[in-house]
Amino acid sequence: MSVPVAYLAIVLIWSTTPLAIQWSTQGTGFAFAVLARMLIGTVVAALLVLVWRIRFPLHARARRAYLVGGVGLFGAMALTYWGARYVNSGLVSVLFGLSPLMAGVLAAVWLGEKSLTRAKVAGTLLGAGGLAVIFVHGSALGGEHALAGLAALLAAVFIYSGSLVSLKRIGDDSPPLATTVGSLTVSLPLFALVWLMSDGQLPQAMPARSGAAIAYLGVFGSVIGFALYYYVIKHLDTGKVALITLITPVLALLLGNVLNGEAIGLRLWAGTSLILLGLTVHQGETWLPMLRRLRAGPAG
Repeated sequence: MSVPVAYLAIVLIWSTTPLAIQWSTQGTGFAFAVLARMLIGTVVAALLVLVWRIRFPLHARARRAYLVGGVGLFGAMALTYWGARYVNSGLVSVLFGLSPLMAGVLAAVWLGEKSLTRAKVAGTLLGAGGLAVIFVHGSALGGEHALAGLAALLAAVFIYSGSLVSLKRIGDDSPPLATTVGSLTVSLPLFALVWLMSDGQLPQAMPARSGAAIAYLGVFGSVIGFALYYYVIKHLDTGKVALITLITPVLALLLGNVLNGEAIGLRLWAGTSLILLGLTVHQGETWLPMLRRLRAGPAG
């Protein structure tokens, strides 16, 4: 697969994932929807590991990575699926756009990384400002429990970011797809427990759209998108890869508006713009070298 095609596929998958999450819970319940997705993802990823003969390490560091990844995946996805029922789907992508900012702060606190430069602090503050704008007017951004949904999504982003920092601290060098299988396997019993505690019932008549959304998320959202992301990382510099976090929130908002009839008010655009500006400033050390090379041209 060519790099541009893989890049475009990642943008499309990440942009459509929030809407697919919301659709998958309609008529099925959030607990069943996320359990079914993870089950499909585990089976598909395990088959790929077997077919491609990818090594699956079981040494101590790998087991710690699977455990941390699985628990983090469970916490982030359970809260995301619960909260996504009450807010506009595009907001899921917008809030997860905060993960690089949150991960930077957590890395400085937990790992002692001296990475909080002025640009990163400024970017983080701008992102926090955008988040504040969204929360202040949260009651107008979704259904009756919109603020509770926003709080759950913010907690999901925190857990997701914390999991990334913890995995970095572990420093496991297992193949990414092996880590995916290990993390999914660890998370499955936890998702099953939530399903059993919620109702433990299989949907009697699953809507076609919900079933298609679950299958799409299981195959593309959980496995293919992840594999393509690592493929692109190997072939592009970080500046171009980081553009994905700026493109997907905007596309997700537009898709929610066009395909799901979600209103995008001025305040939501203002909060989103502040978050995206914060990401741009935060990643300034990544953008600037790339811009310098573009200005220099072939001769530079």
